[in-house]
Amino acid sequence: MLLLGIDLGTSSIKVSIIDTATNTKIISTSFPESEARILSDRVGWAEQDPKTWWSDTKEAIKKAHRSGLYNPKDIGAIGIAYQMHGLVVVDKAHKPLRNAIIWCDSRAVELGNNAFSQLGGHSFLATHLNSPGNFTASKLAWVKQYEPEVYEQIHKFMLPGDYLSMCFTGEINSNISSISEGVLWDFAAHRLSSSLLSYYGIVETLVPDLLPVFSTYGKIRPSVADELGLSSEVVVSFKAGDQPNNALSLNVFEPGEVAATAGTSGVIYAVTDKSVYDQQSRVNTFAHVNYKDDNPNLGVLLCINGTGIQNSWLKKITAMGYDYPQINELAAAIPIGSAGVQVLPFGNGAERMLLNKTVHAHIENMDFVRHDAAHLWRAAQEGIAFAFRYGLDIMRENGIEPEIIRAGHANLFLSNVFQQSFAGTTGIPVELYDNDGSVGAALGAGMGVGIYVDRKEAFSGLKKQCTVEPNEVELYNELYHKWKKSLEYKLSI
Repeated sequence: MLLLGIDLGTSSIKVSIIDTATNTKIISTSFPESEARILSDRVGWAEQDPKTWWSDTKEAIKKAHRSGLYNPKDIGAIGIAYQMHGLVVVDKAHKPLRNAIIWCDSRAVELGNNAFSQLGGHSFLATHLNSPGNFTASKLAWVKQYEPEVYEQIHKFMLPGDYLSMCFTGEINSNISSISEGVLWDFAAHRLSSSLLSYYGIVETLVPDLLPVFSTYGKIRPSVADELGLSSEVVVSFKAGDQPNNALSLNVFEPGEVAATAGTSGVIYAVTDKSVYDQQSRVNTFAHVNYKDDNPNLGVLLCINGTGIQNSWLKKITAMGYDYPQINELAAAIPIGSAGVQVLPFGNGAERMLLNKTVHAHIENMDFVRHDAAHLWRAAQEGIAFAFRYGLDIMRENGIEPEIIRAGHANLFLSNVFQQSFAGTTGIPVELYDNDGSVGAALGAGMGVGIYVDRKEAFSGLKKQCTVEPNEVELYNELYHKWKKSLEYKLSI
């Protein structure tokens, strides 16, 4: 059997085909070739058209098929990873009623803060492990308040991966891990959050049916099978947000294990079996992919909005004609500290770890005689690493003490500058693996249909490429504290 994994990212759709006979990747492809647009009509807004996600997914699959490396009819199961915390609303005909409000949109922050206050603040944290913030439930409440004509037509709301699954199968469903992303799961009561639904006036019938994470979410529709050259017996058997899925792809399942990623956003994701919650909800706790009442594994998630998007923006503005490897090579020639240049990489909306404040990105200490673009490129990657350290210190305040961090050898972790800055600044070794979200989603699909005897068999193909050890820790620590002072000044004004 072959497995199809799909990673619905902010920038593109990536797909991978896994051969379960050898547990190896046959091919990975992505679509579109250029980065997908984020629509932002107002400051703090971020939307994408979900219909484009579906058309891009089909194009990515067809692109993989054209390789001729496998028979599409041998694909037996599909797994879906997706950008977390988004909101898709559809009518009874399953048509989207508006653009998706995606993860980095901050329009619902005030609504979420008011809900948190009215629902008891810390008592809400004790049961839900998060503040409503600008998560999915609050985004739906925003639609209810400001777009009542849209809200009245809603048949179901979904997370982005649920929408993609619906396009394949015609079925609308979700799972506890996904619903917990929207702060709609009461961990104390082991059920949907009646308190938040009631406060927002959202009827429970709008919530998708909940199934286990590893489950049969539906068989693909005959028309989809015909269009994509697949067997009509193919099922969707796994769905998870990109960060729980990234952890899965790195075989991070058990308490104490930690994963990181640095794509459009940056994340550290630690598994725990304790009911961890930050008193200020600067880091967030969700149900992990193997969460059950008798196995309450949770994922504590630190998210930084402005990581890869910062790098991408700088490349677009300052590095015409250069690709990322060339940028990384030129940045590596600049000494640690970038000759004094500092970058605060917070230009992608309100940051949860900064109490949902919008700080914006800042470039500081540029000298037009001494500095050139390479100083800026290095400073950006160091600034992103410093942002990770800032968030990791919050996680440490909450009892998360990583000894090793696993990451895929992808995105910013392809850069030696970033690898060294991350390890040196955090003081933690980083293990890099040749894996990504679409491969993880495919493995999750295999687990969902029971093709693997156990987890060990599922991850037999996961190979560590290298370990990046912390070096120049004292120097990075000194630079970090200078950077932190600058951030704290921005937060005070």
